[in-house]
Amino acid sequence: MKKFSVFASGNGSNLGAIIDAVRAGGISAELVLVVSDKKDAYALKRAENAGIEFFCFDPKDYNQKEDYERIIVEKLGKKGVDFIVLAGFMKVLTPYFINIYRNKILNIHPALLPSFPGGRGVRDALQGGVKFSGVTVHFVDEKVDSGPIILQDIESVLEDDTEDSLLERLHKIEYRLYPKAIQLLVEDRLLVEGRCVKIIN
Repeated sequence: MKKFSVFASGNGSNLGAIIDAVRAGGISAELVLVVSDKKDAYALKRAENAGIEFFCFDPKDYNQKEDYERIIVEKLGKKGVDFIVLAGFMKVLTPYFINIYRNKILNIHPALLPSFPGGRGVRDALQGGVKFSGVTVHFVDEKVDSGPIILQDIESVLEDDTEDSLLERLHKIEYRLYPKAIQLLVEDRLLVEGRCVKIIN
């Protein structure tokens, strides 16, 4: 059985959905490590409650990103991690880390990439006046929210939507879409060809 790690910086609601999917058999892989850069992240409490090992680091304790990434890589290696899932992890990974896990790092974004990348995807979409928004699961590359797209799903934007109301609906899509994408990776059904990802039947 493949093993994976989830990186999270905050509440960890997607982590919770992933834990539930693993328990229900929707993800046929073992979640062996949760990594966070925030010692007060509720994601760590979720990991503890689920009996999952976790590692927390403070970026301020290191001179550069690669210093703590090397420690993380070592821990991932010891746990036999095959792939990584980013779930609200607010640190940009360096090329050093990405090259080690090329096409084995997933991320989820609350907008229809390549539109509205970055940490304000929902707000930017609303300010852009779009009629539809959605959720994107993609591979991570060296740029922010620019990796090959795996899955997307759309959500209508209502005239009275606020950032919070739209995000609430997008979260519901995330909790369904992310486990599906993870399982496709577990089953080796994702073929990356340049900017495109083909799903193998």
